[in-house]
Amino acid sequence: MDAGEARYELVISVDARRSGQYGDAEKPRMRERIYQVLENAFAQAGVGRDTVHMEDRGDGVLVSVPGRIAVTRLLGLWMVEVHENLREVNPSLLVPLGLRVAMHVGPVRHDSRGISGRAVDLTCRLADSSVARQLLDREQADLVLVVSDSLYVDVVSAGGKFIEPKRFSPARLALKEGEVTAWFHLPGRPAPGIGPTTPEKPGGQVAGPGAGPGGGPGGGPGGGPDTAPAATAPVRARDERDDGDDEDDEDAPARYTAQGDLSLHQHNVYQQPVHIGRVTGDSPRKD
Repeated sequence: MDAGEARYELVISVDARRSGQYGDAEKPRMRERIYQVLENAFAQAGVGRDTVHMEDRGDGVLVSVPGRIAVTRLLGLWMVEVHENLREVNPSLLVPLGLRVAMHVGPVRHDSRGISGRAVDLTCRLADSSVARQLLDREQADLVLVVSDSLYVDVVSAGGKFIEPKRFSPARLALKEGEVTAWFHLPGRPAPGIGPTTPEKPGGQVAGPGAGPGGGPGGGPGGGPDTAPAATAPVRARDERDDGDDEDDEDAPARYTAQGDLSLHQHNVYQQPVHIGRVTGDSPRKD
């Protein structure tokens, strides 16, 4: 293929959950399982292995599928088979394999070393997004699928065999290139509730709970909630409902802009003492 000629293809990025927690002796088995799951799914979906491009990414695989193969087959039947293969292999593993799969269609350039292009970059960032990571953990799922907004609008929204658009939920992601909308799906389950997620820094880096400027909890390596600084910035909140019309403001949804810590509680009934806020230093706890 001419490296200067871009072709519109389906790009698939597959990443393993928490791959950094695997030891050197365990990683080859983890990688073997990934290829087993994916390649069996290609065969079961009737997609010849020699018709797709696959690149090894250490803890995952990067795939491009030519336009002559229907995208709906990968979104539908292939994803079903990936999910079923995971369910088959995981009971025998001490550490169940979890996969984040992202898909996007766009211009792709091939050369002797692999594929490149903005479509490839976007797909990889979707698979590595904080929402995808947290959904996989929070829902204790084996598999999460992320598709770009354009792929959802052009293909998923129309439905098809094994494609149910009502089982996808949207979320806004702050990526290095800017904010984008992506759609998330947990195969075999209803549309996921995205809910509150750990903030994602531009560039795909995830700020963990209590993370400070140093990247780790409390703002430095190895810090934890008990060692977090008392305050890094004052809390500022503005109720954006107030437009001078008190009658309408009461029922309008509230939007807040905050810096620091913000906690909003309305119409709650507590059956026992509840602690709200951060405890730092030697300050006495107030319930």
